[in-house]
Amino acid sequence: MRVSFVADSDAWGGAEVWLSHHLRRAADNGATASLVCAEPVAGGFASLGLDRALVPLTRHTATAPATRAALAAQCPDVVVVNLVDPASNAAAVAAAQQVAPTVGVLHLVGDTGTGEERAALTALYRRMAAVVSPSAQGRGQLVAELGVDPARAHVVPNGVDVPTDPAGPAGNPVPRVGAFGRLTAQKGFDVLLAALRRVDAPFEAVIGGAGRDGDALRAAAAGLPVTFPGWVSDVRGFLAGLDLFVLSSRVEALPLVLLEAMAEGLPCVATDVGDVRRAVGEDAVVVPVEDAGALADAVAGLLADPARRAALGVRARERAVRDLGADLMAARTFRVLSGAAGGPPVSGPR
Repeated sequence: MRVSFVADSDAWGGAEVWLSHHLRRAADNGATASLVCAEPVAGGFASLGLDRALVPLTRHTATAPATRAALAAQCPDVVVVNLVDPASNAAAVAAAQQVAPTVGVLHLVGDTGTGEERAALTALYRRMAAVVSPSAQGRGQLVAELGVDPARAHVVPNGVDVPTDPAGPAGNPVPRVGAFGRLTAQKGFDVLLAALRRVDAPFEAVIGGAGRDGDALRAAAAGLPVTFPGWVSDVRGFLAGLDLFVLSSRVEALPLVLLEAMAEGLPCVATDVGDVRRAVGEDAVVVPVEDAGALADAVAGLLADPARRAALGVRARERAVRDLGADLMAARTFRVLSGAAGGPPVSGPR
């Protein structure tokens, strides 16, 4: 099975990490993978050593002729388009559908428009051979708002590389709380800073990442023991320095960064976004979205109880090994792709 993946993104993020996991595991799942990649994120895929075509970014544009030509040259049996949100990659989807059966991967729920805009987007999605989302919420939007046949809308939970040598909590004399991601409102770092102002226990905090809200967040952190090291290229190295990981997002499906922290054996606090509660069960502390008080209480409670932190980290690691690996995610995804390409049929969400 020849699979072409399309990365039509203007910045590197979780959707691109998801794609990297699948590109690296294609051969193990009976597929030959190639990539059509927008220039802004091309560098992140350079080391994979696969057939790769660079094209202009087409997010929010009407047509994508270069994407269509690049896909046609790769002669795929099925095309996978990474969807940043429901609407912005429509041109890439339309181009892919002119070449081969197309599967969309909707990473985040979002605005689907109204009137003629919604009608055009619905028509596009109904022509998909299948659509995958990492969360039940995403699948619900696909079916309810975009008219996707429920039999072709699949939930495939996210997964990550599960290291054989997890770092675990760092054991810093002053516990270090950490988070990272794009410095934008979606990630809720402003809520995290508000929560940290309410924590009386000794701590240090580090927020990794880059983004348009960086200056505002640094200003909001004035007087707090918080540092901003910038973009995190070595995720494992960053996590290895932490004693507690916090996900403060306002919107997610099933964030890879949380799963990576759990795979390292870190105790985690996360907001109740997407499928987080279902995925982590009792093996992370889950708090309401945008509730700085609840977030502060959860962080302070763990900072005050090293034994509880340690036990939570052990349970997080065990769940990651059992349920959250990228091998399992990729196997599920490639089963959907096989069905879309005309292989054995696949069932609904699993």
